Amino acid sequence: MDSSQLLGLTTFAYLGSALLYIALLVFRVPKIGIAATWATIAAFLLNTAGIGLRWIESHRMGIGYAPLSNMYESLVFFSWAIAVFYLFLEYKYKNRFLGAFAMPFAAIAMALAELKNSAISPLIPALQSNWLIAHVVTCFIGYAAFAVASGFSIIYLLKSKKKAQNLVVKLLAQLPSKKIIDDILHKILIFGFMWLTAGIITGAVWANSAWGTYWSWDPKETWSLITWFIYASALHFRFTKGWGGEKIAWFSIIGFASVMFTYYGVNFLLSGLHSYG
Repeated sequence: MDSSQLLGLTTFAYLGSALLYIALLVFRVPKIGIAATWATIAAFLLNTAGIGLRWIESHRMGIGYAPLSNMYESLVFFSWAIAVFYLFLEYKYKNRFLGAFAMPFAAIAMALAELKNSAISPLIPALQSNWLIAHVVTCFIGYAAFAVASGFSIIYLLKSKKKAQNLVVKLLAQLPSKKIIDDILHKILIFGFMWLTAGIITGAVWANSAWGTYWSWDPKETWSLITWFIYASALHFRFTKGWGGEKIAWFSIIGFASVMFTYYGVNFLLSGLHSYG
């Protein structure tokens, strides 16, 4: 079995995990929650093994690079980071129902990866840098945090909806209170913002070594800065004006939309130096 096949199984494992968490939210059967957690752990382990095997395969081909260089590999790592981040939150807050709003992101990322070319090919000169790992890892840890934050923002907004149907009210009652969700959101946004900042800095250093300039206003660079300002504004208003609740939840959702456009949309709608990734 090669890495592509192993990561293909990972896609189904994450999909199963997401469906189990959704089933837990709907049917409220504790055994489903246990199965969902173990499915997520299994998917994470398959994901880790797939990344490791792909790294080994690249060395066997005489290329030998960290598997983080293209859209396929970055989506695979994105799923991995979401799983790690969510499992930590589940352990910390002892609430499996949150998985219904987090693990679907990992499943979607892996499904998108399956649509990409999984072939291992030599790196272009710009990617042959030790800054590759630092830049991609820091960015995608931040992206994973923002993905989970957007899911939890949806929880907060649903809980704030005054005219929610009785069934929705019953489903949401299993989730933490709005106060706790707001606190979790705040902590996640700080965590993600720190990693995004580190990602932009490492990217600038990498750009200087590859292209001789720290910043060139490439579309992906520009949109990464827009994304940074969205989250910076959210945290600024939180600290200076005491914003929380629905305002920060909307900031989180808009910010993640900007993340996805920066990461995914720019590649298809705008051309630039980052067109390879």
